[in-house]
Amino acid sequence: MTDAARSELTEPSVLRVAINMGNMLLVTGQEDDGTPSGTAPEMATRLASKLGVDVRLIPFPFPGEIADAMPSDSWDVALIAIEPKRAEQIAFSNPYVEIEATYIVPEDSPIQTVEEVDQSGIRIAVANRAAYDLYLTRTLQNATLHRAVGLQGAHDLYVSDKLDALAGLKPALKRNIEDVPGSRMLPGRYTSVRQAIGTKPENTSLQAFIEDFVQDSIQSGLVSSLLDKYGVADKLKVAGQ
Repeated sequence: MTDAARSELTEPSVLRVAINMGNMLLVTGQEDDGTPSGTAPEMATRLASKLGVDVRLIPFPFPGEIADAMPSDSWDVALIAIEPKRAEQIAFSNPYVEIEATYIVPEDSPIQTVEEVDQSGIRIAVANRAAYDLYLTRTLQNATLHRAVGLQGAHDLYVSDKLDALAGLKPALKRNIEDVPGSRMLPGRYTSVRQAIGTKPENTSLQAFIEDFVQDSIQSGLVSSLLDKYGVADKLKVAGQ
């Protein structure tokens, strides 16, 4: 399987990995030379090592840009969230971690549950093309989404335009509440964002290799140990656990 997987790489001795720099939970810093560090970059490095090739981390500011770059053969694998729209052109493994998504609302808002957010007239700030934006785009029936670039952009839009809710991942929203006194987080979740490893659909041998790697990384405790190593074990959940 390893030889077959390596044969599907564009550069036989290098695994080119797209890294979503916008996910501050899975990319928690950078080395002195600018190389991304965190759970996702180390998962990429471990995958390359198991394949027996070098790794080349290719940073992208946002996940939507990673998906856009796939047809141009800019990367071999990508560590981003599973989402049906993206799955039209990317073959995903099973997830290795999950992150719950909810909303924050003004303290005096009558909204008490995530289900109550989907009402006519409710305006929601959201990071454009984040996995949870794509989910809300599919599922909301009445509320309207107001998009901004990145998590910080959505936060700023929520504040400046006095919107009714800010959609996001729970760990990030907890930080947003600290910056916006008078806001509160709604209990529960509207979805769970599942982080995985994707590749080109035609790379069937590489897909199988990645799937085995992900499952082994979960079962061996590697994923859990990386979450501890990078200080995010209290914010992320190992998939299936």
